[in-house]
Amino acid sequence: MAELDETAAGFSSAVDRLTSNYDGRICLAVSGGPDSLALLLLAERAMPQRIVAATVDHGLRSEAAQEASFVSDICRRLGIPHATLKPDQPITGNLQSAAREVRYALLHRHADAQQCSWIATAHHADDQLETFVMRLARGCGVDGLSGIRPVNGRVIRPLLDLSKARLESICGDAGISPMRDPSNDDTDFDRVRIRHWLEQNELPFGSGDVVKSSRALAEASQALDWMTENLADERIEKQDDGLALRAAGLPAEIKRRLLLRAVQKLQPGYMARGEAVTQAILSLGNGGKTMLGDIILTGGDIWRLSPAPPRKKQG
Repeated sequence: MAELDETAAGFSSAVDRLTSNYDGRICLAVSGGPDSLALLLLAERAMPQRIVAATVDHGLRSEAAQEASFVSDICRRLGIPHATLKPDQPITGNLQSAAREVRYALLHRHADAQQCSWIATAHHADDQLETFVMRLARGCGVDGLSGIRPVNGRVIRPLLDLSKARLESICGDAGISPMRDPSNDDTDFDRVRIRHWLEQNELPFGSGDVVKSSRALAEASQALDWMTENLADERIEKQDDGLALRAAGLPAEIKRRLLLRAVQKLQPGYMARGEAVTQAILSLGNGGKTMLGDIILTGGDIWRLSPAPPRKKQG
């Protein structure tokens, strides 16, 4: 009991830190697995009158309705308002990516309806370790290696300092047997393959070390964003129907961030892949011409960006 009280106190402090001492209602994303059930139990212990819970049923697995009902029963016993959220339309395309997008859209809509300014998810230290190793394997830079951000918009992750083992023990001590999502064992997903590899190999560092490094990298990323923000007005100028970017003399990472900022000014929402941006910068540095998304880039002393002409319709 004392250990639970101590963990709940740490959880409360984390929420206060991440939300700048917000004292209103928080929406908890609870799937029925051990991580999110521990989130529910800790929040109920720390701030019982300030929480609502929501479970997303994407309509992709037959077990999802049973999992939502399971969470609903637990919330009823704890006296916590609970809702099952379902998408308005069937999920198509890249299922993992589309399901994530739908999940957060539903959570945001429900949070608004419940007058919750923040949404809490159950990402933990082991998730951070998996993310770090997965992105390291992909050759990511500062932004990627900063991992799962403790705060992303209205979403907070107050469990990032806790291990999965600790979260499972919280459920066990409460006499709750969590549901198990079979997709967590599907090795078609990169994260699952990384998780299995980590289970079979002993690293010379632990999840706590990665949490600290990810936090330091996130701070470095924020510093680079700050520098980019301050340089943007000076280095990016409107020119005809496009933009001119004076990138000469800047470090490579600042060039990359300014170029992405300029591209997104002309094509909002476009996110270029890292390798594509690297190749574009090499081409521009050599005075070449290339494209990112629907934007034509021309190199030289000043990099020029302009929207590509509309594609001709096929007759």
